[in-house]
Amino acid sequence: MSIEKRVEDIKEDLEFFEDELQKYEYIIDLGKKLESLDEKHQIPANLVHGCTSQVWLICEQIDNRLIFKGTSDAIIVKGLVYMILQIFSDSTIEELKDVDMDIVHELNLSEIITPNRQSGVIGMIKKIKEYALKA
Repeated sequence: MSIEKRVEDIKEDLEFFEDELQKYEYIIDLGKKLESLDEKHQIPANLVHGCTSQVWLICEQIDNRLIFKGTSDAIIVKGLVYMILQIFSDSTIEELKDVDMDIVHELNLSEIITPNRQSGVIGMIKKIKEYALKA
């Protein structure tokens, strides 16, 4: 499934809810589904820059695809991490190199989360692109 299709699926899920509070609660619920990240990976080298909360993101390469795992110390951000992982994990290196930073706007997250959280999401996407460029 393409990155664009995954973005569209999450956008549709968010649009199902009528108000920001319901969307916010939905994102928190997504965070509860996030697989735990081993503490050995919660090191400075794996920190995402630009986030108000601490976010760790790791990458594993399987053939030409990158698999991402991550976590945060903030419950709402765990939901955002979950969304980002759903969108980008298991994509090809080429797809990830061409990723557009406008995903925050495409998902209409600016209605739900603060500008600081939005820049955190952009920070996660930048880290994913860095992993793709290094792969």
